[in-house]
Amino acid sequence: MGKLTAAAVRAARRPGLHGDGGTLYLAVAPGGSKSWIQRVTVAGRRRDIGLGGYPVVSLAKARQRAMANRVAIADGIDPLVEKRRSNTPTFRTAAVATFEANRPRWRSERTARAWMQSLEKHAFPEIGGLRVNCIAQDDVLRILKPLWHTRPQLARKLRQRIRATLQWCQAHGHLTNNVAGEAIDGALPAMPAVKAHYRALPWPEVGAALDAIRRASVSQSSRLCFEFLVLTAARSGEALAAAWAEIDLEAREWRIPAERMKTGVVHAVPLGDAALGTLESARGLGGERFVFPSPVRRCRPLGESSLLHILRKTGLAGRTTVHGFRSAFRSWAGECTDADHAVMELCLAHTVGSAVERAYARSDLMDKRRTLLAAWAEAICAS
Repeated sequence: MGKLTAAAVRAARRPGLHGDGGTLYLAVAPGGSKSWIQRVTVAGRRRDIGLGGYPVVSLAKARQRAMANRVAIADGIDPLVEKRRSNTPTFRTAAVATFEANRPRWRSERTARAWMQSLEKHAFPEIGGLRVNCIAQDDVLRILKPLWHTRPQLARKLRQRIRATLQWCQAHGHLTNNVAGEAIDGALPAMPAVKAHYRALPWPEVGAALDAIRRASVSQSSRLCFEFLVLTAARSGEALAAAWAEIDLEAREWRIPAERMKTGVVHAVPLGDAALGTLESARGLGGERFVFPSPVRRCRPLGESSLLHILRKTGLAGRTTVHGFRSAFRSWAGECTDADHAVMELCLAHTVGSAVERAYARSDLMDKRRTLLAAWAEAICAS
């Protein structure tokens, strides 16, 4: 027979634990709320198990739950583990939670969209409705094997995303083993390590390509954005979302904030006469915020596909990618100039040297980069 009575539980006001005997306690909070706690020892470790709040859970009900847990412990079962298992999410629920946890670190909306779309198409039909502790290695292999050789890049990314989801589950106590981890390596043959290079024009052909782009029957905003991208050796995402607030005409610099850079570091791009001329033409586009506004929605930047559309219209898509113009710049700089390696790499906003080297070499080599980009503009305009 317990020490507490229904009347005593109802009247309890003193904050703290009020024992009923054995392992059951009534916990009274300083604010007056009450709940039931069972204090037990499992495998030599003390565990506090919540049994519910009073008065929803009565004294009699709390005693029943406490006794059920004591019986389970006597049979070698950990009640807390069983409780967690009953709350184990499905793979779909866990994937959405993982997606939301990682989304702030993805700078590209395209990356975020691709992350979830691949799971929706390939993983959810197979394991989306399964609780994560019920997913076996065979389930993961059934998803990956049909893609492993036919679409290797997708297969790698899909495995990474399944693995990341199950890692999230491990971190939250829903799993002990990750069935998409190293355990399945033996069932997935090694893929050849092939370095995929972006298609790029030989640098002497960049000038003619730029002329073709300027004559293309596309929006003026797209043409000017492509021209600006080539002249500054910028990435497409950086150029597409260029904002007037980032342009310092007096200093002749384009200062791209850290959140828009792949490296996560502020990057200052020197602007030569040709790039400044492109910006002057862009003033007539009427973009209040963005340098190269969408011709459909002036308050928005150009879309991601606008630059690829130009390559298709000019017949260049089979010979180069947008990123390929950065490669052409790097080839020209390496073959035709005596610029330092660090200057060429910083023009491309690449990280140069080790962390220790970067700590000591803090110069952004702006003057040397300005000279190199000016020579690049001259070379492609003369070619």
